[in-house]
Amino acid sequence: TGVCDFLTKGIGVVRREGGEARTHHSKPISKIYFIFILLLLMFTPIVDSSWWYIGALGARVICDNIPGLVNKQRQLCQRHPDLMQSISEGAKEWIKECQHQFRHHRWNCSTLDRDHTVFGRVMLRSSREAAFVYAISSAGVVYAITRACSQGELKICNCDSQKRGQDSDDKGNFDWGGCSDNINYGIKFAKAFVDARERMVKDARALMNLHNNRCGRMAVKRFMKLECKCHGVSGSCSLRTCWLAMSDFRRTGDYLRKKYNTAVEVTMNQDGTGFIVADKDFKGSTKNELVFVENSPDYCLMDRAAGSLGTAGRVCNKSSRGIDGCEVMCCGRGYDTMRVKRVTKCECKFKWCCAVECKDCENVVDVHTCKPHKRPDWLDVT
Repeated sequence: TGVCDFLTKGIGVVRREGGEARTHHSKPISKIYFIFILLLLMFTPIVDSSWWYIGALGARVICDNIPGLVNKQRQLCQRHPDLMQSISEGAKEWIKECQHQFRHHRWNCSTLDRDHTVFGRVMLRSSREAAFVYAISSAGVVYAITRACSQGELKICNCDSQKRGQDSDDKGNFDWGGCSDNINYGIKFAKAFVDARERMVKDARALMNLHNNRCGRMAVKRFMKLECKCHGVSGSCSLRTCWLAMSDFRRTGDYLRKKYNTAVEVTMNQDGTGFIVADKDFKGSTKNELVFVENSPDYCLMDRAAGSLGTAGRVCNKSSRGIDGCEVMCCGRGYDTMRVKRVTKCECKFKWCCAVECKDCENVVDVHTCKPHKRPDWLDVT
């Protein structure tokens, strides 16, 4: 329908006496409709596909069939198909982390099934939510590639070979050994792959994305930790062998969520090479801060143009006064309460050897969900 309906409306069907039909072309009307459709296509923003969709492909990653890849990304994919498999697994992980971090927010990092853009039109706006998604996705690629290197899953990289010899920390001297995570290779590949699309364009959004991509990559490196194994008489730890390892990805997610809360609004400078902070009273550097260009849409109501799904039907916490509370989550519309039965494991006992036996306990709990938006009365007047 849609475009087809507009086109057929410009053509009138006239019935002859013998029942034979002939078409009558209304030329002026047809021209108007064609012009209207062209203008609609020109000024309607297009939501580009993204490499993020790799996560939905799973084991079916075929470079030529991945929507949203620019030429450089497709070349890297063809050159390193095993890395693409790691990025695919990593994409599921960072999307899951995004949804964990925003589970109590009006915008909850919702994804759209079978949609090549993954998040839909909400990413068209250069908002703080877009800033977080670009940062966490870039961090996810670093984490996935670095982990795959250390686990020996990739031909092109392995453990960090630079960690050799002796070193020291606040506990004394130690020998480098084991398998240090090759974070530098993970960052290098993530930068080449993730930044490829943004480097093709020079505008405020591309600059914003590149900045937030870098923040995500550096967030993973920030939480590298020293792990050691003790050697010596009776575990005295007189000798230590140590290696560098990535922390759990949750630490990166927590860190970037805090950066989301303090994200800085910016505008592009006149020569298009950097940012100017919108708040003239801002003190300090934006180097390690997430940045955004536009204010967020209203996530209270469903808005297809903005990509907002609204909060109708979302579960809220009646007793909370925070962002997960019914007053905030439901945007003042009120909430419905349902009594539901939930089965949980209870009265668990350890049975020798080696099992735990539990009973199934049934509880009745109240579940509160946000009411839908009430239509204004004047819309119901016919």
